Amino acid sequence: WRAARSACPVGCTAMMHFGVIPLCAKPFVTDAHWVRRFLEMLEEEGAESVWMPEHVVMAQDYEPLYEYSADGRAPVAEDTVMPDPLEWLSFAAACTERLRLATGVLIGPQHSAAMLAKRLATLDALSGGRLQVGIGIGWQREEYAALGVPYSARGRRLDECIDAMRVLWREAPASFTGEFVRFERVFCDTRPVQPRGVPLYIGGSSEAAARRAGLRGDGFFPYVISPEDLAARLATVRGAAREAGRTLENFSVTVWPASFRPGATFDIGLARAFRDAGADRLLIAGYEAGANTPEALRGLVAGFRDRIAGAL
Repeated sequence: WRAARSACPVGCTAMMHFGVIPLCAKPFVTDAHWVRRFLEMLEEEGAESVWMPEHVVMAQDYEPLYEYSADGRAPVAEDTVMPDPLEWLSFAAACTERLRLATGVLIGPQHSAAMLAKRLATLDALSGGRLQVGIGIGWQREEYAALGVPYSARGRRLDECIDAMRVLWREAPASFTGEFVRFERVFCDTRPVQPRGVPLYIGGSSEAAARRAGLRGDGFFPYVISPEDLAARLATVRGAAREAGRTLENFSVTVWPASFRPGATFDIGLARAFRDAGADRLLIAGYEAGANTPEALRGLVAGFRDRIAGAL
């Protein structure tokens, strides 16, 4: 991991925000020494955020419902490792001072709303308000079954999870009565440090996800989307926000260009098109450009900073 620091000072702000999805393999996300040095490197090279995905389990044999591929199969290697994102980000909080901590994405309906509210608030407090949560509905029916959670109505379950968490963060005592979540006059301390609560970025590329982002989200994180479709989805976001009487103040839009066009990590034209469509944060993943060593990962991050984020 050790290398000469690049010319850009730590915490560069004269560029588009960029975040990094770790290389989800051993030892990059499982060995404490490797993880600490990786996170320190991200801060040294000016990354704004680190994003950890969530899958509690992945079925070997599953119904092909993955919407982002022609055959319905997810392009996930058998040796992919996905630690619990909130536990991993808690470690990341202790290893860093400025790096924002993000999930990309947390599968909301698989969690108890009250338990998730407490865990997110605790992590936000201990990190000094650095948490931002990408949250969505997931896609694998078998994963839901393994967790004992119904796969049906997961969109409505997510809506209630979001609403209930915000009530718990805002009110004391708090009460909520929904289809799936109910509590009466309860206290849920600790509270998030961020005044408006933990920012919740709605994950998903569908029209329904865009409407959810406009109605409830602090941001939008679509996956495998073109710049043209992003612009269309953001029109849906704005329309839903108007319906709800929301102003979308500080609303954030995150995209991962290489999920749409593999190999496009350093495509400045594509990056500009996403920026012009409304994105304010671009992501890169640890495996892009063959980055499977510490030196290659540092080169990937520094190169993206200089050639893409810094040029926007």
